[in-house]
Amino acid sequence: MPSLRKPYLLFLGSVTLKSDAKTGFGLRDWCPADVIGQWALPQATVSLGLPVIAPAEAAAQGAGSLLIGVAPVGGQLPESWVPTLVQALDAGLDIVSGMHTRLESHPALAAAAARSGARLVNVRHSDGPLPTGTGRKRSGLRVLTVGTDCALGKKYTALALTKALQARGAKASFRATGQTGIMIAGEGIAIDAVVADFIAGAAEQLSPDNAADHWDVIEGQGALFHPAYSGVTLGLLHGSQPDALVLCHDPSRTTIEDYPHIPLPSLREAIRRYVEAAQLTNSAVRCVGVAINSSTLGDGAWTHYRQAVAGELGLPVCDPMRGGVDAIARVLLA
Repeated sequence: MPSLRKPYLLFLGSVTLKSDAKTGFGLRDWCPADVIGQWALPQATVSLGLPVIAPAEAAAQGAGSLLIGVAPVGGQLPESWVPTLVQALDAGLDIVSGMHTRLESHPALAAAAARSGARLVNVRHSDGPLPTGTGRKRSGLRVLTVGTDCALGKKYTALALTKALQARGAKASFRATGQTGIMIAGEGIAIDAVVADFIAGAAEQLSPDNAADHWDVIEGQGALFHPAYSGVTLGLLHGSQPDALVLCHDPSRTTIEDYPHIPLPSLREAIRRYVEAAQLTNSAVRCVGVAINSSTLGDGAWTHYRQAVAGELGLPVCDPMRGGVDAIARVLLA
């Protein structure tokens, strides 16, 4: 992946759902020093709370790239965004995208990039060959974040857990599997853009043999229970060969987001099914904790919910943004 020119101006397009802007929120929260501000179309109703700066002004202030901070369903680039992206290219900003659509497939963007010398960077795509999975036991230790649904905290949990392990003196590396994680870490593989036959092999390549006491903290993708994205989840699960799983959940959801006819499983059932699937490549896998996105719960409700789930499952229950995940890190290092 080419190096990305920083700092970033985050572009929110016409986003109306916070969950669709998870790339922007992730960059804001995990690498704030690399972010100069935000820009959006008039139709957008979601804000990151950053300074609003037009592309030309951001370029004058030293920005290197306009980074698309939205991940809409299907990963397609709306035509209505193209004029703004052309303006950014004409101002000298690179365009960085994590979408499935390749930027150069839009003639206006290709022409503007050629005219200005700015780059079109498709973080999600890699043209290098990938192997198929082998299932071979690899040295080192691995923990994978998994979820009851998409867009509920798998990346945040993995980043927070990496920091918590490092703070306790452990060797730990964050392994990015999605566009936002790659933008934060500077490397990784966008698993959902890999041809299905090679997903497990890509996950093996992402987390190769390592020192016996080293933890790879692997960012999860999708959910086993999602009617569209479960195949990505299963391939990543098998290729990651995790020793430990952390289940991520949003208690405000009772069905898969945008799929109201698909109910979520109970947390106990979700853990059972993830462990069962992961046992194909690591028979000793275990769930070590539950990470909750408690943003819809007040303090009292969150305390009650956390205690109830911990009592039911006998596992530490944390919110990475509300108290951290040190309790899960302690279990991993016990």
